[in-house]
Amino acid sequence: MSDNKVHIFGIRHHGPGSAKSLQRALHSLQPDCILIEGPPDADNIIELAAHQQMQPPVSLLIYMPSDPQQAAFYPFAAFSPEWCAIQFGLQNKIQTRFMDLPQSLQLAQRLQEQKELEEQLKQVESETESKTQGDAPTETAEELDESSQLDAFFRNDPLTHLAEAAGYTDGERWWDHIVETRQHNNNEVFTAIKEAMTTLRDELPPENDLREQQREAFMRKTIRAAIKEGHERIAVICGAWHAPALDPERFPTIKHDNELLKGLKKVKTEAAWSPWTYNRLAFASGYGAGVISPAWYELLWTDKPDIATHWLTRVARLMRSKDLDTSSAHVIEAVRLSETLAALRNRSIPSLDELNESALTVICAGQDAPMQLIHDKLIIGDKLGAVPDDAPMPPLQRDLAALQKSLRFPPKSEIKNHDFDLRKPMDLKRSQLLHRLNLLDIPWGEYTPEYARQNKGTFHEYWQVQWQPEFTIKLIEASRFGNTIESASSNFTIKTAQDAPNLKKLTKLLDDALLADLPKAVETLVSSIQNRAATSGDIPQLMAALPPLARVLRYGNVRQTDASLVANIVEGIHVRVCIALPGLCSSINDEAADELFKLIIDLHTALTTLQDDKLLEQWYDALNRIAHQHTAHQLIAGRALRILYDANQISPEDAATQMSLTLSTAADRNEAAAWLQGFLHGSGLILIHDQKLFDIIDDWVSSIKSDDFNDLLPLLRRAFSTFQQPERRQIGERVKQGSSNLASNQQLDSADFDFDRASQVLPIISKLLNLEVSS
Repeated sequence: MSDNKVHIFGIRHHGPGSAKSLQRALHSLQPDCILIEGPPDADNIIELAAHQQMQPPVSLLIYMPSDPQQAAFYPFAAFSPEWCAIQFGLQNKIQTRFMDLPQSLQLAQRLQEQKELEEQLKQVESETESKTQGDAPTETAEELDESSQLDAFFRNDPLTHLAEAAGYTDGERWWDHIVETRQHNNNEVFTAIKEAMTTLRDELPPENDLREQQREAFMRKTIRAAIKEGHERIAVICGAWHAPALDPERFPTIKHDNELLKGLKKVKTEAAWSPWTYNRLAFASGYGAGVISPAWYELLWTDKPDIATHWLTRVARLMRSKDLDTSSAHVIEAVRLSETLAALRNRSIPSLDELNESALTVICAGQDAPMQLIHDKLIIGDKLGAVPDDAPMPPLQRDLAALQKSLRFPPKSEIKNHDFDLRKPMDLKRSQLLHRLNLLDIPWGEYTPEYARQNKGTFHEYWQVQWQPEFTIKLIEASRFGNTIESASSNFTIKTAQDAPNLKKLTKLLDDALLADLPKAVETLVSSIQNRAATSGDIPQLMAALPPLARVLRYGNVRQTDASLVANIVEGIHVRVCIALPGLCSSINDEAADELFKLIIDLHTALTTLQDDKLLEQWYDALNRIAHQHTAHQLIAGRALRILYDANQISPEDAATQMSLTLSTAADRNEAAAWLQGFLHGSGLILIHDQKLFDIIDDWVSSIKSDDFNDLLPLLRRAFSTFQQPERRQIGERVKQGSSNLASNQQLDSADFDFDRASQVLPIISKLLNLEVSS
């Protein structure tokens, strides 16, 4: 074996120090072939890495077209050694390719392992059943001895073993100190790394992880092929742990490697470039390694002459952008402190540890909250990469990219808040895009309708938007429903409607489809709702379906949707509910009454929003029957009477008469308390402004015996707990003063008012009413 033709460079994935050393080594070696630990499935798109529009962080995505969830990401940052090797090879027209075990084989293995795991779970379940019948327990494969667990730990994190030997407790910090933050590492660092890993691998028992053995066997096979092709200077870039196994002097026989790779099944895969983010670099990936401080590593990669001053200046700017006072003196003192700490720890320059400690002490005054901001913005970072427009991608992903460009709505990794005015065409289309993506389970934006209605009305939508790299997988999955966002979301909604378990789910889908402007899906959903409603005898389900339909009728025209499609459905369901509801409220238990109580409140709110006199007339007629129905559950009867009272459908005298009958001494105390809870739910203003009703309740509470009062107290407290604090205070004052001292039309004692504060608003009121106020 011509071992002098092969040059091994053991690196740390995403390590800026490793990348700098590798660049110097490649310039010195001038290889004629570069082999990189990575997926050969992507060899056909590796040249896109040199495209002008390619901006790291980016990731290679290898996936199964038949099952996109089976996928692997290989992310790269500008400071990743693998990325630097790719750029060097492409710029110098050197043959550059990947050499790891292809994902077409690894994904097939993963599927097989999942299948075997499912079979093992079934076997465990059957063995568990056998144990319950008296069988002896069996030993499980998870019962590993201590040495096996230790070996597995060192293989997963070999740096920790070397760090402990050097007196460190953390392998990451040791590597940062020795390699990543050390300035002017020469090419001999790779020789030292390989020797250290060789010693470590020799001390541990032979590798027993079959997947790792197969990966290294395939990499050796690729190296042999490169030598056979006649290359004289082959640069091999791999993870430091693999370096000894790829040294030609330590190669096993070809037969040994072929046996390891024999019989491996293969699946069809496709490759694509995808934008990535720094916060996702912090997670383990296809390389099995993450980096905990991408933004900090980017700063190290830029090779600034004074890292401490530069980084702490960034900290100061960040603090000022958040209105936190930070002066130049803070920066100067923080730099001095970091350099002093580094000197005490025998380090040539301050590391991130020293900089964090100095920032916490000097700039943040010991407070953790600003440090969390520094961590998120300057240590992790929120950078999002970009891929070329002509990079291979599924049609659905390409359509989304075109929409983002035409709508001037680019994806960002940081959280952005948007307030869309739906009267503006651009904002309306952005809203429809986000709604369509949400239907496809791609939550690029989180919609908060309550905020808009409470603050700016129905013409506004408030969204919180943040792009995640994982959405690429979801887009690939959704591609089977269509090649455009509109067609895919429409077809997906129709498919979901076919499997909808109940009417409530269908109405929610209809609401979403109207917001997303999907006419074909809306037509299908309307038909499905009509058919389901016509055959459904579940009145609570019909009641739950009405509020979203009512919202469609009320607000649909704001979004330029044909809301009239659901008018007939609402009318038909409403008639059935009004006919059946009085009977449904009879002879039910407390749990069922609570559910029906909530449905009645929601439905009444929806109907009052519609402002349809015909529907309200039918509704009030049904509530009137419930309120005077002796067999109705008293919680619901009380609520029905309160709704009628608030809507001026009954007079105060009629309400007082019904309350007197319900709270009479002959009535059951528990039923009376339930009725009172339903009647008073949500607002106590009626007791403040209606003396007659107040006196009835006051007399009823006073008549309760002490033994019964303890039992009824939880119900009474529950009824009054829904009142606002000022309402409870005024009711308490009334009880304290005695109801006889206050007539229904009498003002409260002037001592309850602050005349100085009240007088401050008089000039404003007089200006509004065009009046003059005497001084």
